[in-house]
Amino acid sequence: MSYFDAASSAPLHPVARQALLASLDEGWADPARLYREGRRAGMLLGAAREAAAEAVGCRPDELVFTSSGTRAVHTAVSGALSGRRRVGRHLVLSAVEHSSVLHAAAALEAAGGSFTEVPVDRTGAVDASGFGRALRADTALACLQSANHEVGTEQPVAAVAELCAAAGVPLLVDAAQSLGWGPVPGGWSLLTASAHKWGGPAGVGLLAVRKGVRFAPQGPVDERESGRAPGFENIPAVVAAAASLRAVRAEAEAEAARLRALVDRIRAEVPRLVPDVEVVGDPERRLPHLVTFSCLYVDGETLLHELDRADFSVSSGSSCTSSTLTPSHVLKAMGVLTEGNVRVSLPTGTAAAEVDRFLEVLPGVVAEVRLRLGAPAAPAPSPAASASLVVDSLGRRCPVPVIELAKVIGEVPVGATVTVLADDEAARLDIPAWCEMRGQEYVGEEPADRGSAYVVRRLT
Repeated sequence: MSYFDAASSAPLHPVARQALLASLDEGWADPARLYREGRRAGMLLGAAREAAAEAVGCRPDELVFTSSGTRAVHTAVSGALSGRRRVGRHLVLSAVEHSSVLHAAAALEAAGGSFTEVPVDRTGAVDASGFGRALRADTALACLQSANHEVGTEQPVAAVAELCAAAGVPLLVDAAQSLGWGPVPGGWSLLTASAHKWGGPAGVGLLAVRKGVRFAPQGPVDERESGRAPGFENIPAVVAAAASLRAVRAEAEAEAARLRALVDRIRAEVPRLVPDVEVVGDPERRLPHLVTFSCLYVDGETLLHELDRADFSVSSGSSCTSSTLTPSHVLKAMGVLTEGNVRVSLPTGTAAAEVDRFLEVLPGVVAEVRLRLGAPAAPAPSPAASASLVVDSLGRRCPVPVIELAKVIGEVPVGATVTVLADDEAARLDIPAWCEMRGQEYVGEEPADRGSAYVVRRLT
């Protein structure tokens, strides 16, 4: 089985396993106690904090361990907003942040605050100047991930941090996806990360708060972790997280170059081997191990199941693979095709032969899924008919509306239109994306008795 979903959770690093087992015998006592076992546990916790702080680029007393990356984000947002409540209750974030940041923003709004989402371009990157313009006099906090978890695009953290500093606004950087590959550019005020993203154990998050940043932890606090992460520390897991972070950092430069070459091959070969594919994300400013592509006329859930049957574990941002049945907010913000979406994120040590086999298997799997859905094999010839057409896809989920559009576009002459009636949210994104990929004109969306009417003009 080839596991290609390291962006969700990386396999446990051998160093993490060794450190975890060793510290189970040495780090079980209360590190706050003064007796021998407590002092030993305290030394392990202190050494882990120093190692993690070195990797993050902060002082040990600026870093605390939390129960998860999500908990670190929520603590960071609530603590920074509360600490700066006299400034205001406005939050600025990019439109492609992790759901933990979006949930924190929604909670702020529900409590009477407000937030501004900064849009991204088609590669998934924010414009630094646009981010700066979103900052206001009442902005208490800004949030920007270091690299996107779905498409791998790196964000201009240094430039945004400079603008935030000039405006007097602290910047929270979610570094969950990138910290294992290298330090985050300086200038940030708060930083969060999650150990299981780099091969550490699950259940360990990092929260760094620079000295001088106003921060007021919310909820009941105790004497542990500077009052920012109450409760007994999971010392064996913390030790394993810090040890594995140091280990992956030592390997990062060589492994990043090797995996980048494999990902470059996937980026180049998938569009050549599979028709009607869009590779998304920035081709250069990206994480070295991650690539995302979307296939027209494909049901993403079925595609993932078929790849699993072929012994490949991959992920997707397609709406049909999510519990909410709505398209990925990342792909939606980018304005790219959402259906038939596949994210490949290679863990450390992935062999070139595994990528070769993936490229051998993928074309047949996509072709089979398309065949089941009745997708068009090739554009139909243009008949002499002159009337525009209406396609009723109400009650049918994408990619079916797009497939039906592709089937009939050749039945109208150049200059005529096809109107697709659909009530699936993904159609609003995927029909324009199909037009761009196939050289047709997306006229726009019109109201309908049910759902929406999407109008496409045939150009070719």
